Amino acid sequence: MKKVLGAVGVLLLAVGVVAAIVLVRTWSTPPLATAAPTGSYTPLKLDEGEVVQRFAGAVKLSTVSTGEAPPSTQDLDALHAYLAGQFPRVHRELQLEQVGHGALLFTWKGSDASLPPIILMAHQDTVPVDPDTRARWTRDPWSGDVQDGVVWGRGALDDKASLVSILEAGEQLLQQGFKPRRTIYFAFGSDEERGGAQGAMAIVELLKQRGVHAQLVLDEGGAYTNGLMPGVSGDLAMVGIAEKGYVSVRLSVQAAGGHSSQPPPQSAIGILSQALVRLEAQQMPARLAPTATAMFDALAPMLPFPARMAVRNRWLLGPMLISQLSKTPSGNAMVRTTTAETTFNAGVKDNVLPTVAVATVNFRILPGDSVADVLEHVRKTVADPRVTIAPGDEQADASPTSPVDGEGLRLVRETIQQTSPGVPVVPYLVTAATDAAHYVPVSTEQLRFVPYHLTPTTIERFHGINEGIPVSDYLNCVQFAAQFMRNAAG
Repeated sequence: MKKVLGAVGVLLLAVGVVAAIVLVRTWSTPPLATAAPTGSYTPLKLDEGEVVQRFAGAVKLSTVSTGEAPPSTQDLDALHAYLAGQFPRVHRELQLEQVGHGALLFTWKGSDASLPPIILMAHQDTVPVDPDTRARWTRDPWSGDVQDGVVWGRGALDDKASLVSILEAGEQLLQQGFKPRRTIYFAFGSDEERGGAQGAMAIVELLKQRGVHAQLVLDEGGAYTNGLMPGVSGDLAMVGIAEKGYVSVRLSVQAAGGHSSQPPPQSAIGILSQALVRLEAQQMPARLAPTATAMFDALAPMLPFPARMAVRNRWLLGPMLISQLSKTPSGNAMVRTTTAETTFNAGVKDNVLPTVAVATVNFRILPGDSVADVLEHVRKTVADPRVTIAPGDEQADASPTSPVDGEGLRLVRETIQQTSPGVPVVPYLVTAATDAAHYVPVSTEQLRFVPYHLTPTTIERFHGINEGIPVSDYLNCVQFAAQFMRNAAG
């Protein structure tokens, strides 16, 4: 009996110690990582009406990438001519080169060649407008209308606001006589919406040939958010420090076919459907990658006590945290390589057994996993020799993770503190693909942030119906781009 009581006592003591550690770690959460703005900040004096109309004019010009082709040369030429007319100083005083299929590379030569350059990025192309949804647009997608405090049109958010605001900021700084110490590049891809092979990748190849290695690139992929992080109120500046990789896997089954009146035990559709059910049920394992832990460390002071306890005590409560995150699409995307079954094609007539069934499964790859890991997972999970498995041509592992204590994030944080004082900066993992990942060979840090505001409602405008950006957000993009250039190269 004494031994039993002694064991119980030891157990209770251990539980008490663990509980004390958990509570102390939760209560000792470092304070919110905000600071008073550093350095000088004087907003640009803008003729806001003219600035917005210059942007709206670019939205009116269709530069659509499709699954089959990038924007036409004619469409890109029209955009280039428009930009040259609207931003004459930039085109006159910076070196401009057209690279690949209509990609643009501006070089603003710095006075100190010993400083590594910076690269501000955007892309010229947009996704198409789905003809089936055209009637649901309240304004013509290519109108560039400025109404109700919003610039409306396809590409207004993704990504012409970023592109035109960089040029506007450059034009304004040139008028002020700004001369950068370090070289600044403006790199504008032409086919980001279909992978960047003829735009961003062509620019990267040119920079490699010239031996250029930038300190940082700053691209789309992050924004100010509000209401998108459960349990956290107010604006957050979400800055992408990495992005997921991707690969689409084609699954196919061939069968004899025949008349539907005498079906075999399993058709091509049935075989393939079983494979897809297994893939959906047995997804790749979840874990907390460094991108997730960096985000949770930044969010911890703002979280409710139970959530703060979990993120501050991942050594003990990590499995519970992962389990909760896995229950929502956005949370699940943070912690695992996701599985998305996107296409299924089979059959030609209701009384004919299909001879071929084909499906596509798209995977977004968590840092630490690889394309090879995905293919091995698919083969083991499907485990059926009747199913042929083949990766698509477009594939990439997850990007490297930029340091949270690097010069790049310091500059972004400083600019955010100056232009939007008091907004917390939160590093995070971008779950979509951007052109920034192509720049790994020619840069030390790849960051993703454009200072527009996203809510549960406005985020649906990305690639969606009634795309548009508030005028105030576009003007903030201009101010941010100008101040970032001052901070990084002034």
